[in-house]
Formats: sequence, C-alpha cells, structure tokens
Amino acid sequence: MEKKRTFITEEERTKCRRVADAFAEMYDEEDLMVVDAGRYGFVKLQFYTPPLGFESVTTFLDSMALFDDLWEEWLETRLLRWAYGTPVADMDNEGIFQCLPEEMQKQFSGKRLYFAEKAGIKKDNSEV
Repeated sequence: MEKKRTFITEEERTKCRRVADAFAEMYDEEDLMVVDAGRYGFVKLQFYTPPLGFESVTTFLDSMALFDDLWEEWLETRLLRWAYGTPVADMDNEGIFQCLPEEMQKQFSGKRLYFAEKAGIKKDNSEV
C-alpha cells in the first residue's frame, strides 16, 4: 500500500491555522477566505464568481508566507479604500501610504503588530 504524501508539516499547519485565524475578521469584509486543505497546506480562495467559483487559488505551506500575503491583502484594501476618488488613487501602495496622515500610518503599522501577536509571530519570525 502506497503511503500518502504530505506537503506541509504538522508544525507549519498549526502555525498556518493561527495565521488564518488571526486574519478571520478580514474574511467577512473581503472577497476571500483561507481554508485548511489538510496535508496539502492552506489555500487562499479569492474573487468568487458564481457559477464558475474562485478566480484565484493560492496554496501556502509556510506560515510566514501566508502571514505576509494576508497582511498585504489587508493593507492594500485599506489603502485603496482611503484613496478611492482622490488623485492618489493611481499611486502604488507605498505612494498611497506616504500620503496618509502620520497618525493613520502609525495605526496601520500597529495593525501589522496586532495581527502578528494574534498569530503568535515575533518580529524575528519566530513563535511567541
């Protein structure tokens, strides 16, 4: 009998679950979700169109890659909402961020730390 191949370690699966849970508040606001695909890792499903399904499917085997991706999604969404209808809307994320009021920049930076702590990640990418 052939042994089933595993693509994600149990340790990374546990870490990915914490990351996915940390960003859960975003799933209700955005057209995306992250699901545990068992031995295949975690899958980010995005841009649902009935009856075709999801337009974007990304698989993660590494918790830091998942964290960075979800953080970028969160930040980009907030930046685009803030810039919508303004002359800065055509800028890249970095340009929009630089146009934010200083207090808002601090809030956004603090939110990354919030998600990292919620996911059990330290600045040096290790567990808390």
